[in-house]
Amino acid sequence: MTEQKDGLAFLPLGGTGEIGMNLNLYRLGESWLIVDCGIGFSGNDTPEAEVLTPDPTFIAERRDQIAGMVITHAHEDHLGAVAHLWTRLGCPIYATPFAASVLRRKLGEARLLHHVTIYTIPCGSRFEVGPFDIEFIPVAHSVPEAQALAIRTSYGTIVHTGDWKIDRTPLVGPPTDLKRLKEIGDEGVLALVCDSTNVMSPDASRSEAEVRIGMTELMSRLEGRIAVTCFASNVARVETIAMAAQAAGRTVVLVGRSLRNLDNSARECGYLSGVLPFLSEQEVNDLPDREVVMIITGSQGEPRSALSRIASDVHPNVSLGEGDTVIYSSRMIPGNELAIMQVQDNLTRRGVRVLTDKDAMVHCSGHATGEDVRMMYDLIRPEYAIPTHGEWRHLTAHAALAQEKGIKSLLLEDGDILNLAPGAVEVVDTAPTGRWAVDGNRLLPMDGDVLAARRKMLFNGVVLASFAVDDEGFVIGEPKVSAPGLLDVDEPDSRRVQEEFALAIDQIPDELRMDDHAFREAAKTALRRALGRKIQKRPLVDVHVLRV
Repeated sequence: MTEQKDGLAFLPLGGTGEIGMNLNLYRLGESWLIVDCGIGFSGNDTPEAEVLTPDPTFIAERRDQIAGMVITHAHEDHLGAVAHLWTRLGCPIYATPFAASVLRRKLGEARLLHHVTIYTIPCGSRFEVGPFDIEFIPVAHSVPEAQALAIRTSYGTIVHTGDWKIDRTPLVGPPTDLKRLKEIGDEGVLALVCDSTNVMSPDASRSEAEVRIGMTELMSRLEGRIAVTCFASNVARVETIAMAAQAAGRTVVLVGRSLRNLDNSARECGYLSGVLPFLSEQEVNDLPDREVVMIITGSQGEPRSALSRIASDVHPNVSLGEGDTVIYSSRMIPGNELAIMQVQDNLTRRGVRVLTDKDAMVHCSGHATGEDVRMMYDLIRPEYAIPTHGEWRHLTAHAALAQEKGIKSLLLEDGDILNLAPGAVEVVDTAPTGRWAVDGNRLLPMDGDVLAARRKMLFNGVVLASFAVDDEGFVIGEPKVSAPGLLDVDEPDSRRVQEEFALAIDQIPDELRMDDHAFREAAKTALRRALGRKIQKRPLVDVHVLRV
């Protein structure tokens, strides 16, 4: 793209046209501001990876121009990628006390804590990041200290909501500061960049206070062990579960590392002060079944989560069975439905009763409904609406709502570079985007060779062959063929494939036998042909030639 040296622009690299992986950029002159840096979780379309990040290449190539990164709140889809991507960005980070505490623990685990500059900004404060004049505006969400941003520039003000809702009784943290939002609207706002996730729900948002009442009533009449699964970062929900458990005379046990980290960060920042200390999962079997409530990670069916392992009866400390109850105090993130249903089915098979928000008031969304968004537009009155944070159906529903209010709406996808000023407000260019997979301690492009090979192995299998040759290229002994997941060693087809492969390599021309690379490639072709006749698949094949 052709770089501009002045003006104001917006560029989403993740989270617009999809759920999760939020990574948003603002350019003012030659300086860039990053807002959020989150992960996503793979769905049924990407079984070869579990955790995903947006591809940061575009902004990493401009790292010397990055003024800083601002985190709106402490959810994984907004800060979970920082520890994975920071070495490529190298910028200071600005966050509220709670988000900073969560982030420090993540950076500590990644051994980056002492390399990253984190500025802790009080909620509701006004501060500068390079040329950007930013104000935090407290908003209610399912995590403490969520903040919308008012980004003031000489070209106009942008309000970036982050995740938010209108909840007048959020129980943990203040409600959305409607008064301050209206005051900023009175100043004049060029554009509202707004969350779209729950905009298709027409009514006003339900309150966390309603969930606390519903959860307390439900626990009071349940027998056996109770387990509740929710997002680990939802401090208000964790407090709700704990208060309901205490009212029912039960002790709360935390199961899952992310919940223990959440507990530490929350208490460090003054939250959960009315909640008794939690027990660890190693202590759960010291309590009678009727006296325990477990809070467990894994509400989205993550295969390595505590709840998935409990449902499969392979957890080292916790088991559930006949007479026990699991409460899902969370929503299904699109793409996770099959994984969640599989865990619920495994629990039910073990005699566990599974309850969701369809059975009782045990969950409310942390995202703004259509009615909430209408109120936001009434308060802010922007010239332009920019729906973000949602799939295409959410963005189009949001755009239609904005247009009902007489506000011009701009539909973007990841990679669209939107010029906001000067001149026409329109998409003027595109930036490269993509997804990276977190693979242990490394990042791999989803469209790269490693994951392409993994996909092929997953669906078509892998076949390995090996044989030894002498100095003149003649085969010594019998070639060996292994096809795990495709052919059993003892079945007739396995033997026939090995025999056909042996015949085929005997026919490779002499001129190829003295060059190991050419010999190996010819042998791979021979192996594919032998396999194709028998199994009608195109597996990943590899051949090892040992010259002795």
